[in-house]
Amino acid sequence: MTWWSTDDDEDDEPEFDESAVRVRPNRRGSRPRTKTRPEHADAITGTVLGVDRGRYSVLVDEGGADEHELTAARASELRRKSVVTGDRVDLVGDVSGDAGSLARIVRVQERTTLLRRSADDTDEVERVIVANADQMLIVVAAANPEPRVRLIDRYLVAAFDAGIRPLLCMTKTDLADPEEFLRNFPGLELPVFRSRSDDMPLAKITEALLGHRTVFVGHSGVGKSTLVNALVPSAHRATGHVNVVTGRGRHTSSSTVSLRIDHDGRTGWVIDTPGVRSFGLGHVDPANILGAFTDLARIAEDCPRGCTHLADSPDCAIVEAVDAGELGETGRARLDSLQRLLATFA
Repeated sequence: MTWWSTDDDEDDEPEFDESAVRVRPNRRGSRPRTKTRPEHADAITGTVLGVDRGRYSVLVDEGGADEHELTAARASELRRKSVVTGDRVDLVGDVSGDAGSLARIVRVQERTTLLRRSADDTDEVERVIVANADQMLIVVAAANPEPRVRLIDRYLVAAFDAGIRPLLCMTKTDLADPEEFLRNFPGLELPVFRSRSDDMPLAKITEALLGHRTVFVGHSGVGKSTLVNALVPSAHRATGHVNVVTGRGRHTSSSTVSLRIDHDGRTGWVIDTPGVRSFGLGHVDPANILGAFTDLARIAEDCPRGCTHLADSPDCAIVEAVDAGELGETGRARLDSLQRLLATFA
């Protein structure tokens, strides 16, 4: 007993515990948010064929008995994750594909490849073009508009960086001889298709596309959409013309879309993209470019650290091997091609 405590005070002092705490009700009348998300174990898997104003066309059970297309929206938890054409996604909700139905994309599966570009070489923001493609068909006109080696180089760099096999289709070869332009790519082992306005090599191109997911890229006005319509008659992609004053093509395709090509029981996918006049490489790792030249990459293991593999690079093992004649004329052509691609970063 002390002078500030009495028996009467102890009897009158109330006892408090956690149950006595008053909690203000949530003004929104909803439960507090939780970080726990449902597992969606019943989700089904599909492939994104196209995107239009926040709505995704998705193919479910490709090649199976229940194959059908449906429309889906992205779940709120994916708001900060891009979903692009070619993505393999998990869906819940109304997956029937009936008119007016809407499913929900709750997961994006791991991508095998990812083709990207930036607005320019200084832009760190990536523009994702397509996911899970394994081939790129670069469409370039022999004339009208004039072919640009630098733009083709940039397409090749983006393909090598993504781990995608590049192909090249020269259109409008009836207007100009493409051989001089093609001499710029001797060491790349690049399959080339030559197409005339009145004679397209559709059988050869189709054979190269079957069993693959091939993204079509090219400058506006080179005839990319015309080629897509010839390969997939049901595509109905809009075609344009080249401005006679500026020599530039008009943008016609405004979205990226996947189109199936069927031939003799085999299928492939054509992924048509909008034409572009620039292709920034701000996101590319130059080391991935060397990796695409597997024979040169093995020799580069003997290069000094930080070697650029350009002509003025001291003690470059690749340059020394080529100068010594160890790789023959093919090796020199491949080194020239590698150095031109690497020079886009210099």
